[in-house]
Amino acid sequence: MSTRGAWSSRAGFILAGAGSAIGLGNIWRFPYMTGDNGGAVFALVFLIFCFLIGYPVMIAELTLGRHTQKNPVGMFNSLSGGRPLWKLVGGLCVLSGFIIFSWYSVIAGWVVGYVYKTAVGTFETQLSNEAIDRIFSSFVSNGPVVMLLHAVMIFMAAFVVSGGVKGGIEKFSKWLMPVLFALLILLAIRSVTLDGAMEGLRFYLYPDFSKVSGVMVLKAMGQALFSLSLGMGTMITYGSYLSKKENIATSAAWITSFDVLVSILAGFVILPAVAAMHQSYAQGPDLIFKVLPSIFGSMPGGYFFGLGFFTLVIIAALTSTVSILEVPVAYFVDERGWSRKQAVAFVASLAWLIGTPAALSHGATEFLTRLPAIGISFFDFISTAFGDISLSIGAFFIAVFIAWIWGVSKASNEIESEGNSFVIRGIWSFLIKFVAPIIILAVFLYTIWTTFLAS
Repeated sequence: MSTRGAWSSRAGFILAGAGSAIGLGNIWRFPYMTGDNGGAVFALVFLIFCFLIGYPVMIAELTLGRHTQKNPVGMFNSLSGGRPLWKLVGGLCVLSGFIIFSWYSVIAGWVVGYVYKTAVGTFETQLSNEAIDRIFSSFVSNGPVVMLLHAVMIFMAAFVVSGGVKGGIEKFSKWLMPVLFALLILLAIRSVTLDGAMEGLRFYLYPDFSKVSGVMVLKAMGQALFSLSLGMGTMITYGSYLSKKENIATSAAWITSFDVLVSILAGFVILPAVAAMHQSYAQGPDLIFKVLPSIFGSMPGGYFFGLGFFTLVIIAALTSTVSILEVPVAYFVDERGWSRKQAVAFVASLAWLIGTPAALSHGATEFLTRLPAIGISFFDFISTAFGDISLSIGAFFIAVFIAWIWGVSKASNEIESEGNSFVIRGIWSFLIKFVAPIIILAVFLYTIWTTFLAS
């Protein structure tokens, strides 16, 4: 254990785990998904599924990691007796973490660029929607710039991970997570006190149950999985550094709660501001890059709001990229015997190369902007294949493995080691055996249908 690293404190682990779960899924994806899917009712369903599905799967990942003290490949290999199927699942977790790291850092690089644009006053005056569109399109299609920013985010994550578990990831999380929460709260207060914000608060806080549909529920389920970063082995890897004295169920509850809290606060930051500035909630993924910059110029104190907001998004993105990078790094350290610095240098360099096509797929290279076979950009393809589909596959097999292969009895005994309480043992066993696999499978099939099969 000591050669791999370990968390020095419970608080350090919880903050690092929360940093792993909290990222662009909370601050970028959750607000626009809420805006696109009915407001408060979507947020309510999302909240339910975070605790009904996300929390049980998080307990499962942490338990598997702590029991074996291995990365996903080593864990599945150890507990399955080396059966090929489970080795493949472990490999998929590591591959998913690697690929997601390579394209996730592209979006994070955009945010770095927008911090600079905001700081130099690009959005200080009110701009038309057409002008905002031109700024964004020109920026993301500038190949050298986005590749450089992509490299900046990878370097920052690599710098933290190279410091190890205690001296790098934990130390970094203890400093940045309080800053993230402080910024969120300040920005939320500013947003809800804008003239006209009440309409946005009504949209966000009062559920309209007439907007409930099967599609909306499936999207909320998918957002819960995406938000908590489950299915790619981050929590298995983080769990492998846990002491037997740690109460897994309690720690997982704290991490899930922090993740949900950040998502809800991000909604308070963005949706009231959108309403106050008479913009549409249903803006999709462009919300923070096109709609919010148009708001900053007309909002009192908009310069500081914009600067604070994009700084907040960078912090959230960085805490996530650190945890995602740790998954393939742990694989090379555990399974290949590499030093941590050697593994970090190799994975980070390769991720920059693999992520380059994603960085160039927004106008810099025509072929990558619209792939001939499927009609979407390389970026969107990677995002769907690994950000949605592979996470669903990973989470599904993790739930099935701990419930039906290794067994909930052994898992519960691991959770209760060193006298730790597990008061929800019966409820968790039922959820992880029956509810979680069925719902995750439904999300997977819905994603496949809407992405590749629906006309």
